[in-house]
Amino acid sequence: MDRREFTKLLGATGLALVPGKAAASDPHPHARKVDGIGVLVDTTLCIGCRKCEWACNQSNNLPEQPLSSFENKSAFTSNRRPDAAHYTVVNESRPDGEPIWAKVQCMHCQDPACASACIVTAFDKRDDGVVAYDASRCMGCRYCIVSCPFQIPAYEYDNALTPQVRKCTFCLERLDEGRAPACVSICPVECLTYGRRDELIALAHRKIARNPDRYIDHVYGEHEVGGTSWLYLSSVPMTELDFPELGDAPVPCVTETIQHSIFKNFVPPLALYAFLGQIMWLTRDREQDAEAEGSDAVATQAVRDQGGTTL
Repeated sequence: MDRREFTKLLGATGLALVPGKAAASDPHPHARKVDGIGVLVDTTLCIGCRKCEWACNQSNNLPEQPLSSFENKSAFTSNRRPDAAHYTVVNESRPDGEPIWAKVQCMHCQDPACASACIVTAFDKRDDGVVAYDASRCMGCRYCIVSCPFQIPAYEYDNALTPQVRKCTFCLERLDEGRAPACVSICPVECLTYGRRDELIALAHRKIARNPDRYIDHVYGEHEVGGTSWLYLSSVPMTELDFPELGDAPVPCVTETIQHSIFKNFVPPLALYAFLGQIMWLTRDREQDAEAEGSDAVATQAVRDQGGTTL
């Protein structure tokens, strides 16, 4: 096969592999609403006791600390994030001068970005609404950490042999026993309400309607990134409590649309490889021609130096 025939073959292959309109319009594959369990957090009731942090540590076998140590208010000097040793934290904000406390943990999204990003299905959205993690499947790529819009999953960097991604488990063992999550059970002022997500949303709107001066008219998590299992009521916008301002579209609906348009059936990469192969072939031939011309010039000069003639 000469260069012209090879070029025609690669060009035809590349054109044949260009995806059609149908491939680019592939719908989001697993956008779904899961009306499972949830927790409603009424930040106007929270007193910042941090007992939920202690209960979470106890329930998930995290580093133990005496309950009295959580009375230390120095933890509120800066906003904290959950990490590998703390699945939930309580932060204090003062948007209007008065303290407001808000609990932070995995939001257990309806359409979780972490599960979409995980290429080995270590994360899974259960039918009850829990975003569960299977460490035996995890390969440590940490795509879940990058993809989470709430910046929640944390990695065990200090664990050199068996590191895991850590986050709120929703106290799965307690749920399987028919009990509420540990943080909900210990809350002394009942600012955490556990139940079915649809019922919690209805409860939240009833609270807003009954006390319009107490709450802003917004249930955080009802629609954000497609909805979350943890829902919040507040007297101020949640952005003033250091929660991200997010749109209604689930993160996977954006990322997977791009991915599926580009990588549908691995077609565009093959077309790209064909194009690159064509360039490589042409470049190689030019280099070989240049080397041959250079060799001829050297041989000719050598003959001339010896007083001979060239043909």
